[in-house]
Amino acid sequence: MDFILQPLNLVTFFPLVGVLILLFLKKEQKNAARWIAMVVSLATFGISLWVLAQFNAADPNLQMEVKAIWFSFGEWDIMYALGIDGMSILLVLLTTFLTPISILSTWTAVEDRVRDFMLFFLLLEIGMVGVFLAQDLFLFYVFWEFTLVPMYFLIGIWGGDQRMYAAIKFFLYTMAGSILMLLAILWLGNTQGTFYVPDLVAMGGIPDSIQTWLFFAFAAAFAIKVPMWPLHSWLPDAHVQAPTAGSVILAGVLLKMGTYGFLRFNIPLFPQAAKEWAWLMALLAVIGILYGALVSYWQKDVKKLVAYSSVSHLGFVMLGLFALNSTGIQGGILQMVNHGISTGALFLIIGMIYERRHTREFDEFGGLWKVMPVYAVLTLIVALSSMGLPGLNGFVGEFTILLGAWGAGQTPVLGSVLYAGFAAAGVILAAVYILYMFGKMFLGPLTNPKNETLKDLNLREIVTLVPLLVLIFWIGLYPKPFFDLMAPAVENLVAILGL
Repeated sequence: MDFILQPLNLVTFFPLVGVLILLFLKKEQKNAARWIAMVVSLATFGISLWVLAQFNAADPNLQMEVKAIWFSFGEWDIMYALGIDGMSILLVLLTTFLTPISILSTWTAVEDRVRDFMLFFLLLEIGMVGVFLAQDLFLFYVFWEFTLVPMYFLIGIWGGDQRMYAAIKFFLYTMAGSILMLLAILWLGNTQGTFYVPDLVAMGGIPDSIQTWLFFAFAAAFAIKVPMWPLHSWLPDAHVQAPTAGSVILAGVLLKMGTYGFLRFNIPLFPQAAKEWAWLMALLAVIGILYGALVSYWQKDVKKLVAYSSVSHLGFVMLGLFALNSTGIQGGILQMVNHGISTGALFLIIGMIYERRHTREFDEFGGLWKVMPVYAVLTLIVALSSMGLPGLNGFVGEFTILLGAWGAGQTPVLGSVLYAGFAAAGVILAAVYILYMFGKMFLGPLTNPKNETLKDLNLREIVTLVPLLVLIFWIGLYPKPFFDLMAPAVENLVAILGL
């Protein structure tokens, strides 16, 4: 019993309680399914806050570890190993925070097979939290692949008209990259004698030439998930076809699994390869920043615009991580959280107008401020957050990343300046497409008579957005607690690189 009640076990598997209860509900009990999923997800968030209360921010090492031999193959011991540190705690909190918000957003949006929807959503939460806590490569791979299944069904059953195409594309893209990672995991286990990540990091000693192959095998899986340019083409289809709650979790958490993979595995396991190929990762990140911003501007579907913006925003995260210095990496981690909050809020906002009008085409809107002032004000705050306005969360993350990129120690000074300069241009382009989106939807005359009778946000919709708005201002005005959580662990990672 003591093993089961370990904090990290509870925060990972408590949603399973909701899954088991849902299995015994009748399909007609829609409200009961909603409330069970909501209560269980809120309880899981409460457990994550309990984990935070026990977390020692000054300790750079793994904390609250859970270790046991899961099973053995000959000389191989597959460990059930969970642990949390400053590089993962914010992402666990983000996951457990966004899950109940996403469930609340489905209260009227999902009417078909509600029990099944909630069941898959809670299963998805188990997989996502497991990815951020797993400290054995085999266990990590199990959680990583497990997340594909519930998201496949969430898109394929409750998505838009082309949902099956988007779901299959999402599944195949991610699976293809994961096969290469699996081969690299098997090689590490066979040659190093363990899959336990802290031991692998401590051993080192992998020849530089082999490190390069392993680095890119892991990178294939993570780059697709981020997604980095040019491996991003699955993302717009998945976002546009996914239900609103699916889009929130896809952007808010699932994409972070890719950036977290680079942070947790590529950099510490293969430090020489990370330093050697940082220029390429930074170059692809900058291309993604500019490409995502430019393509966003030309979209006619507001949801597709936000989807392409994720390519740009996650490019900033990758640039920060591969600055390979403490400033850049901390900015990258904070920007993972910022993107989850701001882009998650944007998808919620898009879902709210879609429920009313059943369209996302820019040409169908205009002048919404006149009939939906509360909706317009909240959208403006989130939009300004996404474009990085000072005083809001996006600015802190992007500014820290640019500082890190400017002083990147692994590239010539000129290269660092070019990376930071082109990335800064991406900030300007973000302002262009975000303000274009807001202007098309909310400003100008109310030309479409279908919009004249639209109702403003109700209490449930406001309650859904308020927690995200609180974090937008909190991180923007006082980010110190967030940096304090991650700083010691990041410094430990930079020490491994020897820079």
